[in-house]
Amino acid sequence: MMNYISLIVSVVIFSILMFLKKKNVSFGNRVLISMVLGVVVGTVFSGNISLIEPVGSMYVNLIKMIVIPLVVSSVITSIASLESPSKLKKIGTRTLAYLMGTTAAATVIGIVVALVFNLGNGIKFVEDASFKAKEVPTFTKVLVDMIPSNPVNEMANGKIIPVIIFSILIGIAIIIEGSRKPEKVEAVKNLFDSFATIMFRITKMVLKLTPYGVYALMAGVASKYGIATLIPLAKVIVAIYIACALQIILVHGSLLAFVAKVNPIKFLKKIYEPQVVAFTTRSSYGTLPVTIRALTDNVKISNKIASFVAPMGATMGMNACGGLYPVMAAIFVANVFGHNFTLVNYITLILVTTIASIGTAGVPGTASIMTTVVLAAMGLPVEGIALLLGIDTVVDMARTATNVTGASVVSLLVADAVGDFDRESFNKEVSIDSNESITR
Repeated sequence: MMNYISLIVSVVIFSILMFLKKKNVSFGNRVLISMVLGVVVGTVFSGNISLIEPVGSMYVNLIKMIVIPLVVSSVITSIASLESPSKLKKIGTRTLAYLMGTTAAATVIGIVVALVFNLGNGIKFVEDASFKAKEVPTFTKVLVDMIPSNPVNEMANGKIIPVIIFSILIGIAIIIEGSRKPEKVEAVKNLFDSFATIMFRITKMVLKLTPYGVYALMAGVASKYGIATLIPLAKVIVAIYIACALQIILVHGSLLAFVAKVNPIKFLKKIYEPQVVAFTTRSSYGTLPVTIRALTDNVKISNKIASFVAPMGATMGMNACGGLYPVMAAIFVANVFGHNFTLVNYITLILVTTIASIGTAGVPGTASIMTTVVLAAMGLPVEGIALLLGIDTVVDMARTATNVTGASVVSLLVADAVGDFDRESFNKEVSIDSNESITR
């Protein structure tokens, strides 16, 4: 009975969201409203929203549906538009350096916050029945798996790094052949340009459903994870959220203000939409379409930079999943099991975590597998992760939003360095956070 009541309430809420759209309430605000309403409904109808949960799953599937074709078409057209392979090298090295640098900074923040909160102290280990240790792939296996043996199969399995590498190779080949016989590759360039245009249109169609998908997703999270689940590890949740906030304010904010020389607050307003979508979907990979659109439409960097850097930032060097969380989890586990870290251990932890953020790129369950790698490398009990399973969904929302923010900041830094950032338009316009940006 309660399931049907929650369904009726949800239909009313969907009607309200449609009404808000007609009243020209901005897209970002409608998403925020839907997120809050989802939490309220999920909490009130705890365990009784099975009829509305599929809406969230369908929305996530639609987002996943467009990611691979969008990335392939965007990366190829972006690289093909570059003048030479040397410019690609310039963009690639800067992207990697910024992603690794911000992740290394995140590990330091994670360690400081974990020590201040003394995470894990006084907690006894009780193994979660649902815990199953993940197999840690060797570094050489990860490197081999990055090279696509069958691009179609990699696309079908959603392995983004091999797909990006395959797309990069196509783009480079177009540049080389185009410099010799432009007429030979013109048809292929036009094909991918047209395909990218179509994919962007499909992306905008899917994004219109975001408020409804976000509502259903948040209702599901609130319904499944009640207050009782969160109280025992509330300190860990608070610590991780504070660490994520510090990463955005101190690291990302400083890079924006002193390197890119833009107003950090104005920048964050312009990427508000991808942050909200990342927070609710908990997928940097799935948020890519929204991230790329915000970077090009709002931040005013070129599509060729956004379409290259954002996918890289969604799969390697992720600030929160690859930096903050693994070190905080390692200190938590060390305290639970009575391991005392020395200064050398902390330095090792920073190096191991930063390197692991590259080595585990493209592996499903990124945060968990990265944490497993770090725990194993530090000689800590891997089963300690089981203690954090109950709050993983809650902290993953903050982690993902931080990842997307980091990738967006790096995209701006790279674009500014290579002259593909329209600073005048960025400063002139307030955030393009309206129905027009979605529907046009």
